[in-house]
Amino acid sequence: MGSVIITLKVMPITTSVDLDKLAIKEQKKVKIFSGNEGEVKIEPVAFGLKSIRIVFAYDENKGDTEPLEKEIMSVDGVNSVDVVDVRRAIG
Repeated sequence: MGSVIITLKVMPITTSVDLDKLAIKEQKKVKIFSGNEGEVKIEPVAFGLKSIRIVFAYDENKGDTEPLEKEIMSVDGVNSVDVVDVRRAIG
C-alpha cells in the first residue's frame, strides 16, 4: 500500500473563535495522528464565518481517520469536522 492525501474541513462554533489558535491545536493533533503537520489554511465560508482546511499525508495501512476526527471534535470551539477529499499520493 501507499500514502493518501487527506483534506479535513474544520468548522468553528461561531465567528468569534480565534481560528489561529484553533488551527495550531488541530495541527498538533494531526501531527500525532499522521506523523506530519500538514498544511493549514483559513478559508472564508460565508457571512464572516471561516473554516480551517488541513491537508496532510497519511499511511493508508493505518486505516480510517475516525479517531482523528473524534480528537478534533473534542477541542473547544469546534462545531464539525469533515473529510472533504482523499487522494492516493503518487511517488
